[in-house]
Amino acid sequence: MKDGSTSRRCSCRNPATGTAFGVKCPKLSNRRHGTWSVLQELEPRQDGTRRRYRRSGFSSATDAGEELAKVRALMAIPDKDDPAGQLAVNDLLEECSRTKAPLPDYDETRRRFLVGETLNSRITVGEWLDEWLEGRKRLRPTGLKRYGVDIRIHLKPHLGDIRLDKLRVGHITKMFDSINEANIEIAEQNAQRKAALEELKAIPWKGVENRARRKWLKAAIDRMPPFRRITGLNTPAPHQGNAPGRAERRHRPAADAELQPRRARRAAARDQAKGSDLDRGTDRPLAGHGREALARHGLDAGAHRHLPRPR
Repeated sequence: MKDGSTSRRCSCRNPATGTAFGVKCPKLSNRRHGTWSVLQELEPRQDGTRRRYRRSGFSSATDAGEELAKVRALMAIPDKDDPAGQLAVNDLLEECSRTKAPLPDYDETRRRFLVGETLNSRITVGEWLDEWLEGRKRLRPTGLKRYGVDIRIHLKPHLGDIRLDKLRVGHITKMFDSINEANIEIAEQNAQRKAALEELKAIPWKGVENRARRKWLKAAIDRMPPFRRITGLNTPAPHQGNAPGRAERRHRPAADAELQPRRARRAAARDQAKGSDLDRGTDRPLAGHGREALARHGLDAGAHRHLPRPR
């Protein structure tokens, strides 16, 4: 670690040239003239470029010295043989110098470093979400895209500007309330657009008044918001009341005809074919839905074994 330095300078300018005096100002002999600044050389960036911690505006050399001591204490948290830790701490100091934010607390920074948490306690939720998404290297492209949409559409607009250490349950509750309100608004707009399209479809083409009415209605539809998807629309609703469960629907293929028409038709055809075998008196054993066919003919499960063969 290179030694830092403190210096005193002012903003006085040479009246002849208009340039700043800097450390050569003749008034610097007065100890109350000018302000003190801090300069500390940081570890190079990953690409090898040089960087420094600069801060000015201190009223005394004591204040500047205390600031420099804090910087050096933070730089001493990681071990000398820990380049990744040194890089993280120096990145934090560079960010503080760039944004002119106060230095973080030493004890809290050391605790975060030892447990592996993010050193920058002032990171926002949006910045943390970007870092989290970049670290999901093993996600499939579809999953990565889905997470990106959720972050861009819902999380960042509501939570992105909040500091990560200040995030509370109330913020998340407020986000979901806003999503619910937006869902209600989207549903109303979708219903209005659908009603307008149905009304347009019902207006005949013939007649001057009808054509004028269609023209006006088309313009109104163009001004309406487009159809939008409601958040959480694909979430399946639980069974309510006396709705049949999976076990009750297992031997009722026709009951699912609207949801699964192909499977329902195949099951119905299979029942009909097995019922025809029973009517012909065959002794071929029936299983599965064939038992239902036997029951419809008033026979028990083993009665088909005793049916006479046709002659």
